[in-house]
Amino acid sequence: MAKVVGFELNCQDPEKAAEFYSKVFRWEIEEPKWGYRPVHTEGAQNQTINGGISKGPSDYPHGTRIQIEVESIDEAISLATENGAMVVRDKMEFADFYLAYLADPVGLGFGLIQKKR
Repeated sequence: MAKVVGFELNCQDPEKAAEFYSKVFRWEIEEPKWGYRPVHTEGAQNQTINGGISKGPSDYPHGTRIQIEVESIDEAISLATENGAMVVRDKMEFADFYLAYLADPVGLGFGLIQKKR
């Protein structure tokens, strides 16, 4: 079963957003890496979901996206598109994982992540 492993907060003023979430929720927000600020939330017994804040791209200028970890990103993309999803950003490769962005049939954005083994 796929699970939610993270979130992204996209906006046009990430510095202001980082300051807000840091002050209001006491989240630890790192300095930006490639325009993405990793966010660490604290939770009891590792019951936490971390994420990030970034300047939203033209295809997703503001909003929140969940990130879902899957066993096979290619399979998940195929199944999602067969069921009405639209690929917003094709599979990208990073050092430890693959990532793609999609929108579901009602327009909600989400990310798919597959860890490299």
